[in-house]
Amino acid sequence: MKLISLLAAMLMILASCTTAPNSENERQMLVQQSTDSLKQMQAEDSSLHSFLEHSYGYAIFPSVGKGGFIAGGAYGRGILYEKGRMIGYSDLSQATVGLQAGGQSYSELVVFEQQRDFDRFIGGRFTFSANASAVAIKTGAASAAQYTDGVAVFVEPIGGLMVEAAIGGQQFTYIPR
Repeated sequence: MKLISLLAAMLMILASCTTAPNSENERQMLVQQSTDSLKQMQAEDSSLHSFLEHSYGYAIFPSVGKGGFIAGGAYGRGILYEKGRMIGYSDLSQATVGLQAGGQSYSELVVFEQQRDFDRFIGGRFTFSANASAVAIKTGAASAAQYTDGVAVFVEPIGGLMVEAAIGGQQFTYIPR
């Protein structure tokens, strides 16, 4: 029960960050970073383009920062696309507890198979539990990727080093454009 309370408190702290960038300049910068991150992922794995074309929508988080020592957390801002069209902003908050030490940053792409999966996301009914897994971007990864509960997740490391055997979950928020 203490573990659940700790994770809930950490998620509330991380969720207090604002989802949408405050200024027009920050919004444009986030859109550009998201576009660049997606292009980089597609350059690493050319099958990702086709995977996205057959999806209903996706959220791209160009830079998620993660760190921890026993208790940990992560946060990143991103852009949400529906059928290839930007519709708003999203943020990702993560809380973990367990054996972990270090820090890292990575890009994360969350792909929604169908409209009902996308609607769960924008409706605030979407979280990843401890057993969710992500596919590392590399050549051919998207062609072999499978949706789990209507969602596929891809990550591309940016930098840092983190060792962990921890449990936790990711929570997402959405703000329309």
